[in-house]
Amino acid sequence: MGIFGDEKHENHNGQEKVHASPDGDVDIGLVSENADLLQRRLGNRQIQLIAIGGSIGTALFVSIGYGLERGGPGSLFVAYTIQSCFLGMINNGMAEVGTLHPVSGGFVRMAGHFVDDAFGFMAGWNFFFYEALLIPFEITALNLVLSYWSDNIPVAAVCAACIVTYAALNFLAVKAYGEAEFWLSGGKVILIFMLFSFTFVTMVGGNPQGDAYGFRNWEDGAFAEYRTTGLLGRFEGFLAALWSAAFTVVGPEYIAMVAAEAKRPRIYIKNAFKTVYWRFGIFFILGSLCVGIVVSHENQTLVAIVGGALPSGTAAASPYVIAMKELGVNGLPHLVNALLCTSIYSAGNTYTYCATRTLYGLALEGRAPKVLTKCTKSGVPYLCFAIVICFPFLSFLQVSSSSAIVLTWLVNLITAGGIIDYIVMGVTYICFYHACKAQGVDRKTFPYTGWLQPWCAYLGTAWMTMIVFCFGYASFAPWSTDGFFSNYTMLLIAPVTFTFWKVLKKTKFVKPLEADLVWERPVVDAYEESFLSPPIGFWAEMGQLVGIGRNKFKDRRQSSVVSTNAR
Repeated sequence: MGIFGDEKHENHNGQEKVHASPDGDVDIGLVSENADLLQRRLGNRQIQLIAIGGSIGTALFVSIGYGLERGGPGSLFVAYTIQSCFLGMINNGMAEVGTLHPVSGGFVRMAGHFVDDAFGFMAGWNFFFYEALLIPFEITALNLVLSYWSDNIPVAAVCAACIVTYAALNFLAVKAYGEAEFWLSGGKVILIFMLFSFTFVTMVGGNPQGDAYGFRNWEDGAFAEYRTTGLLGRFEGFLAALWSAAFTVVGPEYIAMVAAEAKRPRIYIKNAFKTVYWRFGIFFILGSLCVGIVVSHENQTLVAIVGGALPSGTAAASPYVIAMKELGVNGLPHLVNALLCTSIYSAGNTYTYCATRTLYGLALEGRAPKVLTKCTKSGVPYLCFAIVICFPFLSFLQVSSSSAIVLTWLVNLITAGGIIDYIVMGVTYICFYHACKAQGVDRKTFPYTGWLQPWCAYLGTAWMTMIVFCFGYASFAPWSTDGFFSNYTMLLIAPVTFTFWKVLKKTKFVKPLEADLVWERPVVDAYEESFLSPPIGFWAEMGQLVGIGRNKFKDRRQSSVVSTNAR
């Protein structure tokens, strides 16, 4: 690797042009941040908060009430714990391959590269529709939460405002998007810890009523009956809580998608994947425990909300807001509802970004029209964005239909799509692992090595497969056509898209001995080696925001190219 940093300039695609050395050892060349037109502009703090922004959304604060009402606090806590553990197994494998190959399109392109091009086609379009449908879901949920203050807020105006602002934020350079998401996601972190503090203080008696209620709500039946009675009813209650967890507990997919636009991906992306386990424990497991503490699953307001018996204004309240109102806590419900709004808005913003990059990744591999690979000078795939921004218009369905009905349909469609994504990640890692083994590659030399592999990948994939086939079982008895198609549409589409591409392109499964384990690594390696300064830690970057260590941690780069005429 030749180092020659005196004469260079950076073009609009994030590439540095290096002039030939006087002795001819280094040819004129370019040092690219990527093998495509995306630019690496996201810093450590932005990556960490974007990952949080994608994983914490409406479900953790609002939709979790459905799992609580049907399963009870015990089932909810156990279900969220189990789901977090199995998704952690999927994350374990994704961290290894995602850190080694931080490519545009994330796990979608990896699926086609290490498994089968048809598998990548199926995975890409599944993830694209999953992310794109999440955008109107979040806008619909935002209208629900806003109606807590008034039923007279015009639904159409809220939908239009979200679409316009999402368009503005995502059409700017990725650094601008990352900065906006950093501050929006920061509000989520404040909100979740505020709710945890509220739970602890009120349960020990710090509330207007002076009632130290502790775990009283668990005494109403920690494992509630649902659909039937007795042991079977409690098991079905647990399943209802598990389906809630399957929709709520997310994370690794968003880190994989930002990897291609992250500075120092071998370090910052690795750190982001490693903190996923902490996020699972703090946000999802502890969050499910707190919800079951503050509100009884038999609470009449909660029951009415889940059953659809209350108007949208009342349904806007999350379980936490219900608890605050019943305890007589004034003021705080309004603050929580305001932060809920920013949280929901932030999630929709992240989904817009991920859907755009997914479509771009499909176009790079020829699984979508090549014209979609065109980018602006700041690295935004503008044609992909133009298609994605059409999906939020589905939120206008609320104008003529109940928000709760729209929300239910979107949740059912999206849940299966999300679980399919995790199955894709698991299968991709298994194929990657066996390719490494067949080619004699030592995985310990990678920037990150997953633990207990491939058993984690096998267990995680088997669990997710069971979830995706069983979570709509209630539509079979009694038979419900609407329920069946809302729960299984994405699952039915997956084999159709796979078969279509396999027949059309006559693709073949990638054999372990033939898998390309190098891929775009040389480009990333050259980019990583071009840095003079050490990587900046999360808290160091946070300090820079207020002027601490700003001069110490300059993001300096030097050019590097592969020597082609070395003597």
